Amino acid sequence: MKFKKILITGGAGYVGTMLTENLLNIGYEVDIYDTFYFGKDHLPTNNNNLRLIDGDIRNTELFATACNNIDVVIHLACISNDPSFELNENLSKTINYDCFEPMVLAAKQKKVKRFIYASSSSVYGISSQDNVTEEHPLVPLTLYNKFKGMCEPLLIKHLDDSFNGVVIRPATICGYSNRCRLDLSVNILTNLAVNNKRITVFGGEQKRPNLNIKDMCRLYELLLEVDDEPIQKQTFNVGYQNNKIIDLAKIVKNVVEKKMGFKDINIEVTKSDDNRSYHINSNKIDRILGFKPIYTIEDAVESLCNAFESGLLKGSLTDSIYSNVKTMQKLNVE
Repeated sequence: MKFKKILITGGAGYVGTMLTENLLNIGYEVDIYDTFYFGKDHLPTNNNNLRLIDGDIRNTELFATACNNIDVVIHLACISNDPSFELNENLSKTINYDCFEPMVLAAKQKKVKRFIYASSSSVYGISSQDNVTEEHPLVPLTLYNKFKGMCEPLLIKHLDDSFNGVVIRPATICGYSNRCRLDLSVNILTNLAVNNKRITVFGGEQKRPNLNIKDMCRLYELLLEVDDEPIQKQTFNVGYQNNKIIDLAKIVKNVVEKKMGFKDINIEVTKSDDNRSYHINSNKIDRILGFKPIYTIEDAVESLCNAFESGLLKGSLTDSIYSNVKTMQKLNVE
């Protein structure tokens, strides 16, 4: 094991929760730095190798203290996804951009060895190219993807021989997690199919890359194992299946009908003002790190169906806990 102590900002979130469990099972010591807006009950708090730090990433002093004796920071915390910026433009800017460079500097000053930054493939905004590589211009359509992209060079410029770092641009994540989000494309469609037996598609022709949450966690685990040189100052796309939204709906329809025994789930198409559309190419991460996703969108839909059948997603159509925007609004976060 190359490293021992891992600090995950946003470790109580959708991806962070599954990643934390996986890393603890492997044998890492994990510190979660989080505001815990979505609670703590879904975390393995009885594990002696887990430490919870109730902190806001805008509190640089507290974050710096949290970095004491930490080997690697995996930075997941943010107000995530584009609709979240309906909340408060200044709030989103302070969390997703203003505090980022101070965090990087604090980690470096505390002798953290590696900093892994989760950007987003949505930084590409809209592109008609068949395959969008990491060299493609960033054309952000929202403040979310604008700030995600603006943070990337702020990490790169502070990296050196003693401070290793990498930027990843993940596709939209899908699948079940113990802290589940149902405000992401595949998860939204599955929730509607299972509980309304009807799917509403906004637009439909937009291309969106997706990545199963299990593969997202596999990549973070790999990034803790690789040597410095292959990832230093690198940016990697990470996606798997690139589909139009309408095709995602058809995949969900087929899997849910088969898994749940439903017949004729209806797909309704309506207009959308969300024009984000891009087809990312993830050949670079395969070529350099040998990383290939192994879990499909179909697997993600099936995992959600299993959770519904097991009663793990109660109130999924109405409870704000499954939506980042609704939870932040409910808590009146400032």
